[in-house]
Amino acid sequence: MALPSAYLATTKNLESFLNALRSAKAPERFTNKFLTQLDFNSSNDRLYIGVLKALGFIDESGTPRERYYQFLDQTQSGRILADALREAYEDLFAVNTKAHQMTVEEIKNKLKTLTLGQKSENVVSLMANTFKALADQADWNAPAVTPPAAQRNDADTPKEPVRLSPQSPELAKEKIELHYNIQIHLPESRDPAVFDAIFQALRRHLA
Repeated sequence: MALPSAYLATTKNLESFLNALRSAKAPERFTNKFLTQLDFNSSNDRLYIGVLKALGFIDESGTPRERYYQFLDQTQSGRILADALREAYEDLFAVNTKAHQMTVEEIKNKLKTLTLGQKSENVVSLMANTFKALADQADWNAPAVTPPAAQRNDADTPKEPVRLSPQSPELAKEKIELHYNIQIHLPESRDPAVFDAIFQALRRHLA
């Protein structure tokens, strides 16, 4: 299921957190210590790590991925976040392609269905709040990083190979060269006469 279970206990500092990410140099590993260096010291702030993993910004070990580095470019960070949300919440966008425009209550109701009622009311509320807060920080007007197949330029579409018939003028102009690769499995023998006989036979037949 493309629907992350990671969520934030509170989203009031989300914008500040994302701004801090953009302003800081990417760490070798995103840890609680690095969070502290960004001045996010509370136990609730540790939940940011789970959200970054769900969005594909860091891997399970906390190592930044390509999306993290792309997000650091402030000219495209909003678009990168939108792409990350489309991917992480793929099931939600499958239900409503404008999921980012839904109200928290609408998101909550959809999440109840998608999670098959297995999450508590409180957890579903936190998941809905987290998605909505992230969506509000994303740029949904910018084109996706990977365009849909339908929008690809015809130049990107593989062309059928040109097949020439034996009577084709183009083929007639080409000089055809055939090369043979002959492999010989020599017997195990210490008698040089055996190998001499084999090579003499080859010379006669290939001449």
